[in-house]
Amino acid sequence: MVHEHIEKIPERSKSSHKGDYGRVFVIAASRGMTGAAFLSAEGAILTGSGLVTAGIPESLNCIMEIKLTEVMTLPLPETKNVSLSLKAKPQILEFSEKCDAVAIGPGIGTNDETKKLVRELLEEIEKPIVLDADGINAIEGNLEIIQNRKGKTVITPHPGEMARLTGKSVNEVQAKRKDIAKSVAELTGAIVCLKGHGTVVTGPSGQVYVNETGNSGMATGGTGDVLTGMITSFIGQKVDAQSAAVTAVYLHGLAGDIAAEKKGQFSMRALDVLNSIPEAFDKAGI
Repeated sequence: MVHEHIEKIPERSKSSHKGDYGRVFVIAASRGMTGAAFLSAEGAILTGSGLVTAGIPESLNCIMEIKLTEVMTLPLPETKNVSLSLKAKPQILEFSEKCDAVAIGPGIGTNDETKKLVRELLEEIEKPIVLDADGINAIEGNLEIIQNRKGKTVITPHPGEMARLTGKSVNEVQAKRKDIAKSVAELTGAIVCLKGHGTVVTGPSGQVYVNETGNSGMATGGTGDVLTGMITSFIGQKVDAQSAAVTAVYLHGLAGDIAAEKKGQFSMRALDVLNSIPEAFDKAGI
C-alpha cells in the first residue's frame, strides 16, 4: 500500500527549475538546538525541495550559515532565552506567503512566548503546516487550533508528545496506537503520524497505514527532525498531505535500515539516516 503512494511523487522534467519543486520554510531552533533545524532543512533538500529556508533566532544565524550550505536562512527576532519571539510573527507570515509548505517545531524550545507564537502562526498561516516536537507541545490542551486551521496540517508526535496532546498516559498511547491516532485525526482534521515502532499514519478519512521499515537504531535524537523535513518537502512538491506523510515515513525508515547496515544499530545517528536518503530513493525505485 505504501508503494502506491510513492508513485504519486511527481516526475522531474528535464526543462524544470528549482522553483518547480517547492519552496519550503522550516521554522526551528533555539539555543542548544541548532541541530534540529539543520536536520529538518537538510531532510527537505535531500527529498527533492527546490528551495529551503530555515527561519531561526537571529543570534544563531552565524552558526546556521556555517552548518547549512544549500539551505538559506532567515534571522528572526528572539527572546532573551534565544528562542523565537512573538516579534518574529510579521516576518514569518510575510515569508510564508512565498512558500508552498511550512514546518514548525524542531528545536524551538518551550519558552512561553515561543509557544504563543506557534499557536498564533497556526491560526494565521494558511499554507500546509507540518507540526513537530515542541511545536506540538505548544498546543497541549488546544487541539481546536488545528481543527480551525484553513490549511492542511500534519502532526508528527512521538508517544510522549501524543500523551501530552491528548491527556493520556504514554502506556495507553502505546497500547492503542491506531485508535488514538485515528481519534486525533478525526477530531482535528489533521494527518497524524504517530512515531515509534510501526509508525501509524492516518487522516480524517480513517485510512490507517502502519509502516514496516525502520529499526531501533533510529531511537536517537534528531531522526524525527529529518522526517519532518521529508514530509514538508513532499507537500511542497504538491503531493497530497497524507500520501506525503506515508511516503516520507516509509523512505525515512528505509534510510534508517540502510544506515543500520553500514553503521550498526548501536552506533548509527540521525546524520546517518539523513545521508542514506539518496540510497533509500534508489532502493524504493524512485
